[in-house]
Order: sequence, then C-alpha cells, then structure tokens
Amino acid sequence: MSYSDLLAFAVAAFVLVASPGPNGALIAKTVPVSGVGAAFANVAGFFTAFWIHGTLSVFGLSVLVMQSATAFAIVKYVGAAYLCWVGARCLYEAVVQKKVRADAAPYHRPRTLGRAYWEGLVTNGLNPKVSMFYLAVFPHFLPANNDAVLSAYALVGIHSLINVAWFSLVILLFARLASFTRSGGFQRYLKGATGLVFLGFGYKLARYRPAV
Repeated sequence: MSYSDLLAFAVAAFVLVASPGPNGALIAKTVPVSGVGAAFANVAGFFTAFWIHGTLSVFGLSVLVMQSATAFAIVKYVGAAYLCWVGARCLYEAVVQKKVRADAAPYHRPRTLGRAYWEGLVTNGLNPKVSMFYLAVFPHFLPANNDAVLSAYALVGIHSLINVAWFSLVILLFARLASFTRSGGFQRYLKGATGLVFLGFGYKLARYRPAV
C-alpha cells in the first residue's frame, strides 16, 4: 500500500470522525454529567468498535450482510432502534429537567466507567456513518494481494487512533468549559440537542437503502 493511499484513507477517516454524529453527541453529554474519566471510557468503547467493524470487513461478513436482504435489514433496524431509543431518552430527560425548579440542583445521572464504555461500544458499533463506511468504502482501500489482511488492520489502526486523538481534544475542550456545561440551562439544551441528533441518525439509518 502506497503512502498516497494511506494519506487518502487518513483524510477520509478524519472527515468521518470529525463530522457531527452520535459519537460526538455522546461525548458532549457524558463530560458534564459523568466527568472526563467516563468520557474516555466512551472513547475506549469507540476504539473497540472500530476493530469489530474492521474484523467483520476483513473476514467478508460485511459483504455477506450487504448481499443478504434479511441480514442487512436486521442490522439496520436494530441499529436504528437503539439510536432512536437513546434519542427519546435524552429528550425525556431534557423535559424532566426543565420541570425542576430553577434553584434546584441540576438533574444528573453519572455513569460508571463500565457503563460509559458499553455506551461508547454500542453507539459506535451501531453508528450508521461508521457502519456504512466499513460496508461500502473501506473495502476499496484494501489491496488485492496476500497482504490484504495486514493492510486492513493497519487501516483500522489508523482510523481508531484518529478517533482517539480527535475525541481526546473534544473531551479536554468540554472539561475546560465544565462550569458552563454543568449549568442546568446548558444541560437541558444539550440533552435536547443530543436527543434530536440520535433520533435523526436513527431515522436516517432506518431509511437507508444500499446502492445496487
């Protein structure tokens, strides 16, 4: 694999990672509520999910899913249902928090590191942007030779490290703004916006049709 190919993949991966989506919404929600440690546990879940996506692609399971209408529908609707459930829960929490008196403590439900890791794993595992990237785009970067498996995992490593670096910066930014992001008004806005993001991506995933 040439350096130009690696650079092209790195650019595509960065655009995917940095663009708005469920992963960023989860981090934005986790930092002010559960802290930096839980947010990095989210990122650890993202990291693991990339390797699961990559492994499925390497062993051809992603191609099988794309070619089987039933398998694709199951994966698609399970992912859409999860994203919509998270979105609805965030909107509900935003409404509940809005009903709390102005002088009351903000409505917080801190996450354990294990739960935060699981949320990151499932969110990135069912993230429609990432799923479609590994189903439709990732295979085009793989060379047709005996080094395909090694090259594939090298690309997954690049993608996952870009993700870790980007969201580490995002976490540190939110941590610096902790006093602002922990305010009740911002929490309501953030949970409402997060809910809409997850519902939007869930709807988009449910309506997705692979190119024939």
